[in-house]
Amino acid sequence: MKHLTIGQFAALHGINKKTLMWYDQIGLFSPACVDPQNGYRYYNYHQSALLETILLLRELDVSVGEIQEFMQGRCAVSLHDLLTGKIKELDTKIDHLKAVRTTLCSHQQNMETLLHMDLSRIALVEKEESCLVTVEINEKTSYDQQVEIITRETRKYRLHRLHDAAYGTMISVESLRRGAYDAYSRLFIELPFSLPQKGLHIRPGGRYLTAFYQGDFEKMPARYEEIFAFAKARGISLHGYSYEKILNETVADRMEDYIVQIEIPAGSP
Repeated sequence: MKHLTIGQFAALHGINKKTLMWYDQIGLFSPACVDPQNGYRYYNYHQSALLETILLLRELDVSVGEIQEFMQGRCAVSLHDLLTGKIKELDTKIDHLKAVRTTLCSHQQNMETLLHMDLSRIALVEKEESCLVTVEINEKTSYDQQVEIITRETRKYRLHRLHDAAYGTMISVESLRRGAYDAYSRLFIELPFSLPQKGLHIRPGGRYLTAFYQGDFEKMPARYEEIFAFAKARGISLHGYSYEKILNETVADRMEDYIVQIEIPAGSP
């Protein structure tokens, strides 16, 4: 059987020959033979499958110790069990990366909106139904308490960071109509991954009246008055909750620079 030099065998598998030398030194993967005269290592092609298995396991972050343990009792059952565990870990990582991508896309969309927005504009838009995690609050819930609630919910849903999700507040249209502009009843969390609907708040799909506000939050009621006047003049009925979300928190230093997106379900009279 023709043997390959360490350089040839390393090139065949796209690795450095020092890696093969190290594997040999620690007893993980040895050459087919060693020239007793010069100490040169030689490999044969039939060793390729085993080396590729080792390289795959290393790519899956299996430790050298785990691989050595596997090699000692190498069989179909042990490889199956090892790969099953690693596939589960890989699936978890993939889910996390998908969630990160969703979050990045959401931030990108917010920045796109900021670049082209007209703060004075009020418009009707179509939105798809979505599920939100919500927690109840009231007028007595301090800002510090709201932060604690959000932090707790973030941990509950195993988010890696606070800003892996989008957050906002909800106030009922009924409260707004009677002038109770501080009567926020819920915090909502838009998770970057789907969850079973049980126990979640369903944000209905359909038409929404959308507007923006920037400035002193104490003057925000005036913006709502403009929204209701806009709706009345066009025979649009507003119902359910107003969903408020800050779009530029990541690029604004002062609260008065925050741009709030307001979305309210809209229907016919």
